[in-house]
Amino acid sequence: MDRLKGKSAIITGAAEGIGHAIAAAMAREGAHVFLSDIADESGEHFAAKLRAAGHAADYVHCDVSKEADIVNLIATAVGKTGHLDVMVNNAAIAIGGMPVHEMTDEQWHRLIAVNLTSVFRGCKYALPHMIAQKSGSIINMASAQGHIGLDGWTAYAGAKGAVMAMTRQMAVEFGPLNIRFNSISPGTINTPMNDKLIKEIGGNLAKAWVKMHPLGRIGEPSEVAEAAVYLASDAAGFTTGTDLRVDGGLTAAPRYVPDLL
Repeated sequence: MDRLKGKSAIITGAAEGIGHAIAAAMAREGAHVFLSDIADESGEHFAAKLRAAGHAADYVHCDVSKEADIVNLIATAVGKTGHLDVMVNNAAIAIGGMPVHEMTDEQWHRLIAVNLTSVFRGCKYALPHMIAQKSGSIINMASAQGHIGLDGWTAYAGAKGAVMAMTRQMAVEFGPLNIRFNSISPGTINTPMNDKLIKEIGGNLAKAWVKMHPLGRIGEPSEVAEAAVYLASDAAGFTTGTDLRVDGGLTAAPRYVPDLL
């Protein structure tokens, strides 16, 4: 406990799934967490629940595809605490399941806006505060999909691969200022986003996911959250420029995609 005591942390996409788990874990570890999402009712309820448990938590509406919303989110956190120690660029959407030549420009631009441009902006507007205080940890959510291929997910993989490349670059560039950049690549995680994919594609998808992970199961959001807490904490003070794979061995194994039919 108290691994993040006194720190101020922003987590985007925190109303559910991995972001929800990260926010809860960081709050329990003593951080003042600023949750953001577009699901305002769920986000407000979550923040209230954390406060009722004795934690410092605020909810701020933020559509990460809109620059002004990200600016407001970071300004709110800094205005309330006077500093920004942790920035978790987690919000993402899943658009895929089709060959790249069947993807529309509208789908492409929407995915890039939420999954990649938002990461750029989150880093861009968090950095001036971290540069001024000469410290900070920025955690960008990547994906196992950025390491290995899966039919129908070219754009998603491209965005997540770019997130990892940007993270490494910024780790080098801002390391001398004591600002650490790392990414996390989850495997298949038990989240509402993946539940939606199962409903759209079919129940056999869930069975396929299990077979694709050497540990014989999919992961839980709390397991990704533990990785984020570590990267945000002082225990990771010499850890930067890395991609932490929390993937049940998915990317270590030969790529096996069972027949989904």
